[in-house]
Amino acid sequence: MTKEFVADRLDVKAFAQASGTLEGHDTLLRYERLAQEARGLHPDLHVDWIARAELRSPVGGSPSIWLWLDVQATLPMECQRCLTPVDVPLQVQRWFRFVADEATAEAQDDDSEEDLLVISREFNLRELIEDELLMALPVVPRHDECPQELPLASSDEDFEAASQEKPNPFAALASLKLGSGKP
Repeated sequence: MTKEFVADRLDVKAFAQASGTLEGHDTLLRYERLAQEARGLHPDLHVDWIARAELRSPVGGSPSIWLWLDVQATLPMECQRCLTPVDVPLQVQRWFRFVADEATAEAQDDDSEEDLLVISREFNLRELIEDELLMALPVVPRHDECPQELPLASSDEDFEAASQEKPNPFAALASLKLGSGKP
């Protein structure tokens, strides 16, 4: 009988021993924290993911558990340049290595290029997926090229009048440079 693996309560060690693979095509609504970042969320948006585990045995060492995660999603956000909707593609492709406990993870973290996680018999893979997607979010979502140009205008008449009356603060430097005869 083969063991059935569940993403929300994954026995990581058994999953790696079985060289297991899990795939998902989840609605974005399933990831609450990620959904809070979205604008114009609808049920047709999905998070597609594949997780694969394996045991790796270094020469002369004990086997370690590795997990490959490949996640793709598109998150509707608001462009911070033109303030219109923008679909932000998100992709995560990363290896994780599991260690026995937090102390081991902390001790090995500085010397490891890979991300370290603590092994668990009820590891929540979807939480990891959501965490990784949240970290992949752009700080400032925006279009490569906005669909419409925004006029740069102020609605404050006093501001407009003040900015027209003020001389350019660098005009004095330009006159000094011209007066010195040096290029």
